[in-house]
Amino acid sequence: MNLFDHNRKRQIEEEQPLAARMRPRTLEEFIGQEHILAPGRLLRRAIQADQISSIIFYGPPGTGKTTLASVIANTTKSHFVVLNAVLAGVADLRKITEEAQQRRGEQGLRTTLFVDEVHRWNKAQQDALLPWVENGTVVLIGATTENPYFTVNRALVSRSRIFQLKPLEKAHVEQVMLQALRTPDRGFGNLKIEIKPDALDHLADIANGDARAALNALELAVETTTPDADGVIAIDMHVAEESIQRRAVLYDKEGDYHFDTISAFIKSLRGSDPDAALYWLAKMVYAGEDPRFLFRRMLIFAGEDVGLADPQATVFTAAAAEAFDRVGMPEGNYQLATAALYLATAPKSNSVMGFFDALGMIEKEKEGEVPNHLRDASRDKEGFGHGVGYKYPHAYHDHWVAQQYLPDDLKGRLFYTPGTLGHEARIAETLQRRREAQISASMAAEAEGTDSPPEVLTFAKKDKAVDRWLERAAGTLAAEQEQIRGRIFAARRVQRHERILDLNARVGLLTWEAVRLAPEGGVWTLAPTAADAKRLRETSAALPLLHQPHVLSGNPCGLRGLLEASGHGDIRFEMMVGHNAWNRAATAGGDASAFFCGLWECLAGGGTLSLAERLPAYPQTLYGLAPLERLEPELARRLAAAEDALLAADSTRSLDEHALRHAAESAGVTSLNVEVAQMTKPLLYDRAAMEALFTAAPGSGEGIYAANLRRHGFTDEEIERVRQLYLSGICHKPVTLHMTYAFLRAKKESDR
Repeated sequence: MNLFDHNRKRQIEEEQPLAARMRPRTLEEFIGQEHILAPGRLLRRAIQADQISSIIFYGPPGTGKTTLASVIANTTKSHFVVLNAVLAGVADLRKITEEAQQRRGEQGLRTTLFVDEVHRWNKAQQDALLPWVENGTVVLIGATTENPYFTVNRALVSRSRIFQLKPLEKAHVEQVMLQALRTPDRGFGNLKIEIKPDALDHLADIANGDARAALNALELAVETTTPDADGVIAIDMHVAEESIQRRAVLYDKEGDYHFDTISAFIKSLRGSDPDAALYWLAKMVYAGEDPRFLFRRMLIFAGEDVGLADPQATVFTAAAAEAFDRVGMPEGNYQLATAALYLATAPKSNSVMGFFDALGMIEKEKEGEVPNHLRDASRDKEGFGHGVGYKYPHAYHDHWVAQQYLPDDLKGRLFYTPGTLGHEARIAETLQRRREAQISASMAAEAEGTDSPPEVLTFAKKDKAVDRWLERAAGTLAAEQEQIRGRIFAARRVQRHERILDLNARVGLLTWEAVRLAPEGGVWTLAPTAADAKRLRETSAALPLLHQPHVLSGNPCGLRGLLEASGHGDIRFEMMVGHNAWNRAATAGGDASAFFCGLWECLAGGGTLSLAERLPAYPQTLYGLAPLERLEPELARRLAAAEDALLAADSTRSLDEHALRHAAESAGVTSLNVEVAQMTKPLLYDRAAMEALFTAAPGSGEGIYAANLRRHGFTDEEIERVRQLYLSGICHKPVTLHMTYAFLRAKKESDR
């Protein structure tokens, strides 16, 4: 590089927009996207360990896709190459791959290729990249604002791990702007700037989760505001409003937002929810959707979902479409809204003004995301879980079911108020009942944790070899073990990127299921002994390194210390699971409440604790397994009383469901639910074990059971009869063991 090139590069860097200058260089500087970058998440661990495989970042503008690639470039030891798919073609790619092959052969150095706007490449261009990704010549990092399932070569998608980035939270956007104001070398830290809290709040709100938009607005505000006599640049609400005037609605006419929003609109019509129908219609109109497309979809809907239930639906919609062609926009909004209201409720109505209430909502407040169960499921249900939990109204009585159609922040908001004239007067009462049913169903679902499944934020093609290994590791579970494991994990809809802790891992009953459910998250497992921990590490060694669970050894009461000692002190778990974890701690003589104290502080906000505990207070008796009808009634009664007295002397008999609940509540555990269930399993009782209860080892006297009978007045002959009864009636015969379990579920309050 000569002197002129150096000066030109320096000038370009100095003249870069604020958003480019403030781009984070390390993970520590990166703000937001905790669902994929929080401590312990797979992506963060992979970046820190420099073990990045081919990945695709997918999300709206200004959420950090290019920035993440920049962070990886600053972290990795591999050679990093950047391409923009808008400007580069196959010739550029060929040159890069040739250099990558040479570099690998001569220097042993990997090449990481970042392709920005990867969806801009056509199929032939993407096909040209495929063989080099497949043979490992380059590691691909792609960034796209379009759904990769439809804009990126299917073969590339199947060889990549997909991470979905979400619009930043308002607090994150404010943090980004404050960082720019305080940074001297790249931001405005060398200037005297005073920004009013309401101005900062306004910029963050209108930016709508787009950090780039917020920084651009802040830069405009600073550079167009004249300093006062003291050299202070004052940014108030007036300046902020001038710097960013219109909210950008996330919408694309051929991509995800288009399909998801029209899907929500049609489903709202089908669900007879006029409020939700008006909201989604308003969003599409505001974003510039072609009204003729909307009329076409409504005409289809009139024939498909209304049909002969109201023969005038198609006639009315067609008339509205014809009227729209004559009137045009913006007055054509009346025809659009009226047709939507007609199809949602079947009346003609002058309540069309409700549409403009929805439009005003779009303009003034942050747009609500489409609830996951309303999103289009035809294309990416497996990848992102779109459409999961949607209730098809035609499958229910009266072709209606109470379900949420509006965004989460607008639940219960009314946009449509039926009039009191004509046909609309007759539907007012029905609509009122339905709205009340929706509110009740929503409140019940939130209380029970059965509301709409969350969106899947990470996805990768299934590794069949790993799946087969997990099946073998879990082994063939007995029926009761499978039932227990199922009930434990049913406490939460586990997301692929979540972190899970198994509190009592001896053989991995819960560990391997956790690894299967959270492949892009992380699994920690707490073994009771060092020997158990060693066995788990040896067993999991066959898994790829990033899929192996982190194995700890020790007592759950000291969980925080164990995590800190292993270098994971900042980890918070979205789910903790345990089978007889509290039982083990309590029967070992520990503080039953301390067990929960140690766990609760390590559970993330919104996280779930799910335990299955066999209760020592309800033991299985031997006489309960034996055919007592072979004994005289009085002898049978005495036998039962003697064994009950022996069990009553056991200190663990106090460990019942009430003790479990009390221990949890004493430790501050909230949203607690404890259910008691009877479980059974087949049992073959060993003869030697039975004999040991009656005859101890030579020189040790009687066995504990026989000695107890003698203390309760049993003669030698009666003790022998009981022994023979147990040997013939229990041993080597299939008997049913009855167990009493308590299933504890608790949810920690969200941090927000």
